[in-house]
Formats: sequence, structure tokens, C-alpha cells
Amino acid sequence: MSFPSFRSFCEKLESSGELRRIPSPVATELQITELADREMKSPGGGKALLFEKPTIDGRESAFPLAINTMGSRRRMAMALGLEKIDELADQMQFLMKAKPPRTLKEAFTLLRNGIDVIHAKPRHVRSAACQEVVHEPGGNFSLHDLPILRCWPDDGGRFITLPTVFTKDPDTGDRNVGMYRMQVYDGWTTGMHWQVHKVGARHGKRYYERGEKMSVAVALGGDPALTFAATAPLPDGLDEILFAGFARKKSVELIKAATVDIDVPANADFVIEGYVQPGEMRAEGPFGDHTGFYTNVDDYPVFHVTAITHRRDAVYPATIVGIPPMEDFYMGEASVRVFLPVFKMNFPEIVDMALPAEGVFHNLVFVSIRKQYPLQAYKIMHGLWGMGQMMFSKYIVVVDEDCDVHNTSEVLFRLCANTDPQRDTTFIKNPTDSLDHAPTVANIGSHMGFDATRKLPSEGYSRGWPSLVKMSPEIQTWADKFSGPV
Repeated sequence: MSFPSFRSFCEKLESSGELRRIPSPVATELQITELADREMKSPGGGKALLFEKPTIDGRESAFPLAINTMGSRRRMAMALGLEKIDELADQMQFLMKAKPPRTLKEAFTLLRNGIDVIHAKPRHVRSAACQEVVHEPGGNFSLHDLPILRCWPDDGGRFITLPTVFTKDPDTGDRNVGMYRMQVYDGWTTGMHWQVHKVGARHGKRYYERGEKMSVAVALGGDPALTFAATAPLPDGLDEILFAGFARKKSVELIKAATVDIDVPANADFVIEGYVQPGEMRAEGPFGDHTGFYTNVDDYPVFHVTAITHRRDAVYPATIVGIPPMEDFYMGEASVRVFLPVFKMNFPEIVDMALPAEGVFHNLVFVSIRKQYPLQAYKIMHGLWGMGQMMFSKYIVVVDEDCDVHNTSEVLFRLCANTDPQRDTTFIKNPTDSLDHAPTVANIGSHMGFDATRKLPSEGYSRGWPSLVKMSPEIQTWADKFSGPV
């Protein structure tokens, strides 16, 4: 299932009992954050919230604002048109093992397993809802007319928090879609928070070296599958538009932006077009971030807006980040589930993986493996540290296959019970997340791995590893049927 607009997704959430309307005026300055934060921290992630009358400095916005739309396991699955996220993970696993079809029968086998690669390729159109209304500088409309949030008391200003940012490699023409927060400086200028490790920053460096201005487009809303694709840990070079088309089982329609040479999603609710002049930097922040702390003020590229286009019935999408759990936890969890087959393809011994909410994505990773040989846990740690954004993982805990990595209490039990601290830990130097305030030097730090698996004689353990205390299956079955008083 695909969604032709962000509004249609909100309507689907509402009809499924997953969205609550807020008809009263609520300020975009802090008030929406407080209500949304309480909702996100309620059991299961609460409900999506649709603020029908968000206010900007006391005046009512022309656009409703929706938040926490992907802030539960069910809503995250609904965003991709699924009952459960594992359905897409199963398709990814089948795709990893599939070979190109040689006959019509083999092609139908792929289709029966949900592998519709035909729709991965985007389709270009000549007119689109995202350009029903076009505003350019000099008119009576600007960024100040969008219900952009000031999320936390010490934030440096208002921030666009759920943008999909489109850039293009000047050498190859390859597209990238990423998600980078944008601080609003004035009605036609924002910051562009792409960190040094991000593809957007890499593109910007090439434009700087060529002495050229860099076209950028920012889409807001539209089909949530594209929003998810922008946050997903795709292998470098894999087009997010292709992945979104594969996930939604319908080609993403693109149209040329009104003022820059960038293709944008035709079904977006808003598109903010403009350019970055490489080398032009401006102080950005502070910002209450997903780490649960404010990130410091630092210099980032400046984005100059050349046009704002939107649907006539546009709904503004937003999220907030802060002390977990928040909406982004469910988006990150979905990424792990969907791309677990990719990890397993590289490391077949991996059974499961989890990023607990307390670790806010990069700080803590739990991995279970089928252990066969000495130091296999260390092989997994170093392998993961070498894969894309997994390089930021501050702590990796490796456990045996019979440990449920989604049960933090069980993992901590194994960590405490199965490790000798000196023997079973390792430190490495690696790049760190730019948002991590703990390292002494930004972007550079150390990571730690814990081998909490059973130890083998070939690893020098000669005492005989004990068995885990557990009841026999026969007694467990008897207890399941026991009808007497307990």
C-alpha cells in the first residue's frame, strides 16, 4: 500500500484508531513538544497527534501539524503499508537469496514472495500536487508561515525536524536523500546540519572543490515510505528512491523542482528549494537532540531558499527528539529489522540484533550469534564497526543465540554472568557520532566490545562452562496445562 499524500496517511491512522485530533490552538513554541513528548513516552508510543490549529507567535497557521505518526510498531508498519515490519524484512531476506528470474515462472515466484522490483524505478511526471502553490522571495509568504517547531527551551531557534534532503553528486549525478535538521535563521535562510560523515557533506565538499554552488531541495510529507528511506542505513550508493519504491510497491513519482536542478517527490506536501554555497558557514544550535542532551553551537553550511512549493491541502510533518523513548526509536528499530538480512548476509552467524532505546541508536548494540569457534564474538564486533553508520556504535555486546537481545534485562544478566572484564572486553579507536558530547575531541573516540558468549576450551577456558538453569520442556508443558490453584 502506498499513500498519495501525508494527509492520506494521517486519515488512515485516524480510521485505524491510531491518531488523535487536537482542535484547540496550541503553540509551536514548546507547547506542542510537551504534549508530544508525553504521548511518545506513554505505553507503546501512544497515538499520533494532529494539531488542527498550531500557532506561530500567537497567529494561527494555515497548515495543520502532525507528529508521532511513526511512533509505534504498528504505525511504523502502517507507514510502509504492512501489518508488521517483519514482512518487509522477509522480503529483503528473500531478495538477498534470489537470483535474476530466467523464466516467467521464476518471475511469478518472486512476485508471490512480495518481491516487486519493477516498481523500484521512479517515474517522472510533468505536473504534481507538490507544486500547486509556488512562493518565491519577495512575496507575502516565507518559512515563518510554516508551523515549524521550537522544540526545547534552550534551542537556538525553530528547527525543521523531519526533512528529506535531496542532493546530487556533481561528478556522477547520483542522488542522495538524507535527513538533516534545519535551523531557521530567517524567512528564506536555514542551517543545513549535515555532519562530516554524511553523504550530503561529501557532495558539498566536491562542489567546494569545484568552486560551484550546490543545488538542494527539501521535501516534507508525502508518502512516509520516503521519509523512512531517508533515515534507513542503506549501503552507500543505493538510491533511497529505489528503496522507497520497492518498500511501497509503487514507483515514486518525481518532478523537476521549480527553481533548482533537482528532482523532487511529486506527492510531497511541501518542497523547499534552494542552494548551499560551499564554504559559507554559520553558527547552528544549540538543539535538544536524540542523545537526550543539547548539542553545542557549531558552524554548519547555510541553505538559501529560492522557492517554497506546497499542496493546497498540505499537512506539515514534524517530530521531536530528546530523552528516549521517542518517535525516532521506532523508526530506528524498524531499520534494524528490515536490514537484518543484509547483516546476516555478511555475517551468517548473526541470529538477531537490537538497538535498545537507552542507547539512542549508536551508543549500545546487542547481537546474538551461533558461536562455533574461538574469538568469533570479536570478529562480529570488528565487522560491525566497519559497516556504514555501525562505525559509531560505542558499545557492542555479543551474546549466544539462546539470549533474547530484545530483552535488555536478559542481555545484562548474560553480560554480568558470562564475562571476566579483563579477558572479555576490547577497545578500539574509531570515528564517533558528531552529536556525541562525551569524546574529548569531536568525531574521534574509542569504542568498547563485550564478549558475553560462553567460553570454549580453545579460548583457554578449562573449568567447564556451566549449563544455564532452566526447567525441562516436559514440566513446562505440564505447567501450561495445570488447572489447580497457584
